[in-house]
Amino acid sequence: MSRIYDEEWLGQRLRILRPAPQGWVRAAQELPEARRSLDEIVARAEADLEFRAALIADLEDALAQAGYEPHLRVVDELRRHLADT
Repeated sequence: MSRIYDEEWLGQRLRILRPAPQGWVRAAQELPEARRSLDEIVARAEADLEFRAALIADLEDALAQAGYEPHLRVVDELRRHLADT
């Protein structure tokens, strides 16, 4: 026998769950901005060889000099991206 899961049933089940940890909530809120910054920095590094060289030499300093807040997630992802290219 199959059951049709409607919005009311789903809402009841969701109310049973504990709230998400604050760290998860904060991370989810920060993710869109981090993604935009990352995309912008990568595009700039691809277009500007001097900026790319600065990122490779000293990532955190190059980001700070360019006016970006060197958030840990962005820095880690940039390190991976630069290592892959």
